[in-house]
Amino acid sequence: MNISIGNDHAGVKFKEAIIQHLEKKGNVLKNHGTNDESSVDYPDFIHPVAKDVQENRAMFGIIICGSGNGAAMTANKHQKIRTGLCWNKETAYLTRQHNDANILSLPARFISLDLALEIVDIFIETPFEGGRHQKRVNKIACS
Repeated sequence: MNISIGNDHAGVKFKEAIIQHLEKKGNVLKNHGTNDESSVDYPDFIHPVAKDVQENRAMFGIIICGSGNGAAMTANKHQKIRTGLCWNKETAYLTRQHNDANILSLPARFISLDLALEIVDIFIETPFEGGRHQKRVNKIACS
């Protein structure tokens, strides 16, 4: 599976571990994130991930910043993008199952790396349930 990943300075360690974790499982990752912990502007690294997903170059995106909020807000400006900010396993499961999220946003300053890896696996492996949720998802995008 092709997955696009991006991060700011707060997410460097998480990104490196996630890439290793997912590549071991046979996934191909495109790294748009910074590799340095010097302060950067997160939109510069998040917009390319959202474009990869929006233009079907990646099935999923993973974005990481300190709180996860700025990254999620940035990605959600793109059409066809549904970013879920996930801080525990339940939110990861539900954002995929009910909202058909295609980008995962992680708050690097508020969760452990081990939990982040679990969240990533749940997000990628959980199918969208469809049914009653589909009509709601169809109403998310602005025209």
